[in-house]
Amino acid sequence: MKSSSTARPNALISAATQDAAAPADALLRARAFAAPLLAHERTAFGENALHHAQGVAQILQSLGGADSLQAASYLVLACEQLAKPLDALTHAFDENYARLAVEATQMMQAQRLAASAPAQRESVRKMLLAFSRDLRVVLLGLATCLQSLRWAAENKAPVDPAFAAQALHIFAPLANRLGIWQIKWELEDLSFRFLEPAVYKQIAKNLASTRIAREESMAQLRRAIAQALQQAGVQADVQGRPKHIYSIVKKMRGKNLRFDQVLDVRALRIVVPDIAACYATLAVVHALYTPLAGEFDDYIAKPKVNGYQSLHTVVRSVVPGQPELPVEIQIRTQAMHDAAETGAAAHWAYKEAGAKGYTGVSASSPYEAKIAMLRQLLAWERDISEPTGSDLLSDRIYVFTPDAKVVDLPAGASPVDFAYAVHTNLGHRCRGARVDGQLVPLNTPLRNGQTVEITAAKEGAPSRNWLIESGYLTSSRARAKVRAWFNAQALDETRARGREHIEKLLQREGKTALKLEDLAQQIGLKSAEQLFEAVGKDELSLRTIEQSLRPPSEAPSPEESEALRLKRTLRPSPPDAAQSNKGGVLVVGVDSLLTQLAKCCRPAPPDAIGGYVTRGRGVSIHRSDCPSFRALLARDAERVIEVAWGKTSGKGGYGVALSLQARERAHLLRDIMDHLAKEKIAVRSVQSQNSRGLAHITLILDLPSTEQIPSVCKQLQHLEGVLQARRA
Repeated sequence: MKSSSTARPNALISAATQDAAAPADALLRARAFAAPLLAHERTAFGENALHHAQGVAQILQSLGGADSLQAASYLVLACEQLAKPLDALTHAFDENYARLAVEATQMMQAQRLAASAPAQRESVRKMLLAFSRDLRVVLLGLATCLQSLRWAAENKAPVDPAFAAQALHIFAPLANRLGIWQIKWELEDLSFRFLEPAVYKQIAKNLASTRIAREESMAQLRRAIAQALQQAGVQADVQGRPKHIYSIVKKMRGKNLRFDQVLDVRALRIVVPDIAACYATLAVVHALYTPLAGEFDDYIAKPKVNGYQSLHTVVRSVVPGQPELPVEIQIRTQAMHDAAETGAAAHWAYKEAGAKGYTGVSASSPYEAKIAMLRQLLAWERDISEPTGSDLLSDRIYVFTPDAKVVDLPAGASPVDFAYAVHTNLGHRCRGARVDGQLVPLNTPLRNGQTVEITAAKEGAPSRNWLIESGYLTSSRARAKVRAWFNAQALDETRARGREHIEKLLQREGKTALKLEDLAQQIGLKSAEQLFEAVGKDELSLRTIEQSLRPPSEAPSPEESEALRLKRTLRPSPPDAAQSNKGGVLVVGVDSLLTQLAKCCRPAPPDAIGGYVTRGRGVSIHRSDCPSFRALLARDAERVIEVAWGKTSGKGGYGVALSLQARERAHLLRDIMDHLAKEKIAVRSVQSQNSRGLAHITLILDLPSTEQIPSVCKQLQHLEGVLQARRA
């Protein structure tokens, strides 16, 4: 097995993996626990599982990982062999170890599911960042990926191109972002080796053929520059800077260069005490060697957008006995170097995008800026058992569909939220859910990395309880879709009711040939649908439509003429002189004239009322303050007659409309109806519409008079959630 190369422990790794509370024998106990479970198991690549865990532990050890983190490398693989891993590991170790192993297992399972979906690369990156609130989970994932590639390279085993691509495009940049350079460059070179073996071998051959001469020339150049700086009184540390195969290929392709044209195959880095020494060093270097035109960048005076600072120049080296070759030199202070190496300057952005953006990745995008901020929080993380104090990504979770598509949801989202995020129609038809293969209630909160499968009806509709009860809908987008469905249903019912009323009116008036669109425009509305809606909501009375159907000059019918003649000529009679047999209404001076109570205002004793003589339907009774009645009075004052309430038989009552506004909650309508039943008040009809968390309810009550309305409204306002109750 290939051993990990020695390197200075990264400060970020050390800070993130120390666990003072971990027992001293954690690694030994984890190995003993996992050995019988893993001894005869193999990974997807064919590597023995126990051997794989040992390799992962060695990689973490080389990075300065604590024993507790190395122990987790065994427990992660053991999770997949346990029926209830969280319970078993909590019992054998503690909850901290158990949760670390389970979360790392979920991330690796998500990694395998998403390996075949390169189009979702950005979503997978976001999901990994959600897991990265505990840096240990990310370290385990990176080390596992690297160990798999190492073993495959060492044993010449085939590697799935999708896995190699994921290592190159997701995990290597993530290691780069976290400043874990040792893993970053090895992941890049190994994954590129499997993706393009011919190109890899050619570049490796070119490097090997020039290695001895290159190392000799660089050593002479390093000594010459160090001596010149010492003579100039500049304290400096002159270092060689290695160039890796994938980095060389990326630059060759990005700038369309041949191998011998890549300027920074030979590269030096000079670290000095302060900024003044940077420019003094630049002057010394340019005095010794000829700089190449157009290859100088001053990132100290003008730092990159990510904060990176350094002087970059390319010169032609002059080494006795060797041809002139370009050499890239970076000059920076120790503080700039530390910032670039540890991540404060977001070195990954320079490597991935560069000043000219030749890899096609923008370092200044909001997404990249968010990652840079997260990386700063991780670098200062003290207690690795808890998420970052800022909890930057706690507002989002990332879960999978059964075919490995990543779905982005708000934290606390339910399977119903998931269904609506996939497709609106799937949300409407959602009837059940499986999370990681287990049936769960629809209001179960989802967690990162879970796989969700929805059971849907062939045809169906959302439940109103999803809006009322907590836990079903967390996403504002999903709630809006459910409300829109109910609003559309209510609107359809309202329009159907309005259309029915209008068609009956047209039949009665003998105007069935009239186009409804023309009728709507005649009244001043844009379409027939608007006309149906206005009538269905009682915003437009049928009387107004009836008047529009007849020209003003149309002569009244004989029956109407008689009613108008009686109105003008007969003297008022006593209130009980002429009582109709419907509604207990007297038409003063006219005996046995048909009357009907207007539905636009629903009058009831002791309301002040007035009558309007209709064409063919007797007298329509309105409340005196009814807007429709006032309009009729202004337009056809000669048809308005005096009416009064007469004696009723005591049987039945009047349909009085109440309007309620309340906050949406479970069982609201049931409580209202129970209260009215307790007060022995009959309800003729109920209509309810919901909008933005509020319920608008219209009740038609059967009451002997309106005197009871104030007390009924007051009692209803005492019910939970009822904000307002009044007569409509």
